[in-house]
Amino acid sequence: MAEKKRDIKIIATNRKARHEYEIMDKLEAGIVLMGSEVKSLREGRVTLQDCHARIENNEVILYHMHIPEYKQANLNNHPEYRPRKLLIHRTQIRKLQKQVEEKGMTLIPLSLYFNEKNLVKVELAVARGKKLYDKRESIAKRDENRRLQREYGRRH
Repeated sequence: MAEKKRDIKIIATNRKARHEYEIMDKLEAGIVLMGSEVKSLREGRVTLQDCHARIENNEVILYHMHIPEYKQANLNNHPEYRPRKLLIHRTQIRKLQKQVEEKGMTLIPLSLYFNEKNLVKVELAVARGKKLYDKRESIAKRDENRRLQREYGRRH
């Protein structure tokens, strides 16, 4: 059978995350937001740059995600950097807890998007920080692949 096309609208991606971290595992999670935050997200205004998640009291909390104020919300606006709770099943939280307890593992968001049902979802990753030589190696591999693609393109 043909695979069903997913109608997702990507709001933001954390491009630096794939350079800074080695991705071990991925997970889709819902997020608890206020109305003014969702309206600000619809305008595409969010920054995941220094964002990370922690497990506290059997809940996963997202820190340092910057969602600017929605101008039309005036008095009912949201704080820009408030901690936001992620909606994840208890069994998945336990699994994440075990993975994060390993040396050097952390939870980082890779992307933020609207799914088929227009709900805001976060793609969360269990990742390990890369060393400087690993980053250089990744850059060298990427450059080599680009060079090979150019060579292949010239021949055909």
